[in-house]
Amino acid sequence: MNYRHSFHAGNFADLVKHALMLWLLRTRQAAGPVVVLDTHAGAGLYDLTGDATRSREAEAGVERLMAAAERPPLIEALASEVAALNPGGGVRFYPGSPVLIARKLEADDAYVGFELREEVAGLLRESLTGFARARGEIGDGYDLVRTEARRTKAPLVLIDPPFERPDDYLRAADTAAAIVTADPGAIVAIWTPLKDLETFDGFLRRLAAGTKAPTLVAEARLRPLTNPMKMNGCAMVVVNPPAGADAAAAEICGWVARTLGDAGAKGEVWRV
Repeated sequence: MNYRHSFHAGNFADLVKHALMLWLLRTRQAAGPVVVLDTHAGAGLYDLTGDATRSREAEAGVERLMAAAERPPLIEALASEVAALNPGGGVRFYPGSPVLIARKLEADDAYVGFELREEVAGLLRESLTGFARARGEIGDGYDLVRTEARRTKAPLVLIDPPFERPDDYLRAADTAAAIVTADPGAIVAIWTPLKDLETFDGFLRRLAAGTKAPTLVAEARLRPLTNPMKMNGCAMVVVNPPAGADAAAAEICGWVARTLGDAGAKGEVWRV
């Protein structure tokens, strides 16, 4: 499965990921200054009249979000960020995690995003121009995030790979486990697609084998997991979830599933 950020920007999975990341950031900031680390940052900001028109997933995602008559608070928080980037109305620009987080950093916070592709890393740095507390780096985020995490205390880490490589599930699980083992105060959120239960369960087993830290699984299933070649839903797996994470994830996943999913769609939140 090839999951390039620019082709899928603003889809239902982005809504789940970004709404929950906004909540995690705000909650972590309440405990003091925070460093946010992002293993697969992407370009940072997306023009939905570009690559995203090929998939048309933004039409079924962020465009429906912005047109919704009723939005619960954590969904509304994301909608407000999208609206701020489109002051003329409409939904041309959508913030990736770097810009979304950089806009919410406080005076003593910081953001570091890693991007493997040189051309995309250039776009990342450009999107972060003007955010003094945020920077983009080129390189393998799985490796670099471990080094960066050792330089700070209790970071908030997002692992959001494109799942282009057969070892992405393995490296995501191992990276999360290594960070939390080294710093029990770290919070690590891992985004994954939901294609089939065997793959997802294998990922969760590997993660559990690497750390005994409490782990929350938040799923938004838009359709039954009957076609492993299709992204039937997505999950955010949060290691060391802060208090209130279960309710926050349920609000977000429930709204996305009910509003954007097929008949029988559901949001589920549970603990490993």
